[in-house]
Amino acid sequence: MAPIPITIVTGFLGSGKTTLLLNLVPQLRAVNPSYRLALLKNEFGDVAIDSQLASSSAVSGVQELLNGCICCNLVGQLGPALAELRDNIKPDRIVIETSGSAFPATLAIEVNRIAREQPGSYALDGVVSVIDVENWAGYEDTSFTARLQAKYTDLIVFNKWESCDERRFDEVRDRVGDLEIDVAWVKSDKGRVPVDLVFGIDGGLARTLTDGSLAAIRNGDGDGESHSHDDHNHDHQSEVEVLSVTLRGPEGAVVNASKLMKLLKSAPKDEVYRIKSVLTASSPEIQSSDKSTSSSEPTHPPDTPARYILNWAFGRWTFTPVAINNSSMDGEEHASSKGVLLRMTLILARYESAKWKTKLEGEERFLELDGGEAGELTVTKIA
Repeated sequence: MAPIPITIVTGFLGSGKTTLLLNLVPQLRAVNPSYRLALLKNEFGDVAIDSQLASSSAVSGVQELLNGCICCNLVGQLGPALAELRDNIKPDRIVIETSGSAFPATLAIEVNRIAREQPGSYALDGVVSVIDVENWAGYEDTSFTARLQAKYTDLIVFNKWESCDERRFDEVRDRVGDLEIDVAWVKSDKGRVPVDLVFGIDGGLARTLTDGSLAAIRNGDGDGESHSHDDHNHDHQSEVEVLSVTLRGPEGAVVNASKLMKLLKSAPKDEVYRIKSVLTASSPEIQSSDKSTSSSEPTHPPDTPARYILNWAFGRWTFTPVAINNSSMDGEEHASSKGVLLRMTLILARYESAKWKTKLEGEERFLELDGGEAGELTVTKIA
């Protein structure tokens, strides 16, 4: 049996990595209806939201590594997670989608090490980095982490450029040039890129990375700078702060959609990078920011409680309805009858978590039950 190809997809928070991957699924199925794509997803926070989104969109299998960085404190879990996907899903390909500031070289080295230790099991196909053109200035895009993230990449996808003028795109492309890299790039079409460009790329750079390569990077060989891996850990562990939010209420209660929409519309893009949530609501006010995205709009009677996956990034958001008995949900996420009406992760800029914890718990009550009841709100800083 041929080794399973592995593609690493990286990029900053909210750049559109998950959308890019979900747009690849119908292209794969058009060529081979039985094609099995598995996703290994790493994310800040403790709510497996993107896994539910992916599993509701015909990805064959999902593993999610939560509340840590896959290239640092979770790297030891990579082998077992890949093996579980291989044994349970038997995929034609595995995609590793990293957290916002993960270091792709470390992942490539680990995949190559596992492949050497298990001949014929896996083969690293390449590394793809996604850049959000519209919100590029919201990142520390000239940081050491960013330069290495771009340097050890086989293909750059420029995403969310459609609403910007050509000058903005040229500016971002110039800023990528400032990172002193020379990498193939492509513009997406509203998050869609031809599958042949993403899978089957010439991943020669990624495949040549070894433990010795990592030692050279740590010692500064090849780029004229000296940085330890501890420096890297500190850099991206502190690039964002993360709040975990839970709202509980009595059986039959739902989230106040009007207050939630006020939160989504007012959250500043330079303070809040991502909002992800699984919630129960029944109001017709639940709607995506792009009214043309009809697939994410409610499909149930307005007074009927329904479960939604919310994805918010830089002032835009989508609601994806999911069945309350969706098998992809774990026990705590699954049933509002257990009192959990909302679980949310907020990924914030540095030094913003204390202010946003106060705002969420304050008099505005962005997160409350329909009918004006406060419910039981818990806001915890987890990173």
